[in-house]
Amino acid sequence: MWPFPGPRSVEGVRIALHQTRATGLRALDDAAARAAAQGARLLLTPELSLTGYALGDRVAQYAEPGDGPAAAAVARIAQRHGVAVVYGYPERAAAGGSLHNAVQLISDEGVALANYRKTHLYGPYEAEHYTPGTRLPVQAELAGLRIGLLVCYDVEFPEAVRAHALAGTDLLLVPTALMRSFETVARTLVPARAFESQLYIAYANRVGHEAPRGAGPGAEFDFAGLSCVAAPDGTVPVRADDSSPALLLADIDPALLRASRERNPYLADRRPELYSL
Repeated sequence: MWPFPGPRSVEGVRIALHQTRATGLRALDDAAARAAAQGARLLLTPELSLTGYALGDRVAQYAEPGDGPAAAAVARIAQRHGVAVVYGYPERAAAGGSLHNAVQLISDEGVALANYRKTHLYGPYEAEHYTPGTRLPVQAELAGLRIGLLVCYDVEFPEAVRAHALAGTDLLLVPTALMRSFETVARTLVPARAFESQLYIAYANRVGHEAPRGAGPGAEFDFAGLSCVAAPDGTVPVRADDSSPALLLADIDPALLRASRERNPYLADRRPELYSL
């Protein structure tokens, strides 16, 4: 037996992934309108989608609390189009004022359902500007599915994804800013994570180039695209190319999820007493 209840939804849930080089509320509003028009119930955007990734020393300038003006604006967009929204933003914590690379899930009624702070920071750039989060997993219930949140580099750690699997996550949402030369993460690792932990993973990346203001030559970020949805049966139902903006649509199928988990009982067959160090 699978060690946790399966998804309660009896019908598929359509989601949309926005692969984009645009940032800000106007781009989000446009994507939400297009997603809703095509029957999506949830829109996933890239890492730091409201501000862009390459903020440099402006992180503090753009950071705000999880219930700040940006959240209120996203809530209005979600309500107006009737679609839940996952967006990335730099968060300023209320206690202590620490800065986090965060992602928030807002329901189609404009209610904040979950806020997650990236726990695995990538490279000196992120380590210089952000404080890592300390809470994992972060989940919410939406459309009969248990939704989980990670950000970019987090998904490259099997332990982070497995923590979600053990906590019952059905659909893991991963806003990302994956850069070129690491395309194997999107092409190989993300589908492997979905299969080994028996859940859906939606992975939304940026495209194009960004550079922190005032950065010298060679400091530009070149994003790899390749946004995708990976299914628990090892398939990749949709994938974008490596350079073009796109709005991807995919149906999350609870029946496929249940059947795949029955065929591949990895969690039930674990022997954690052998793995701990």
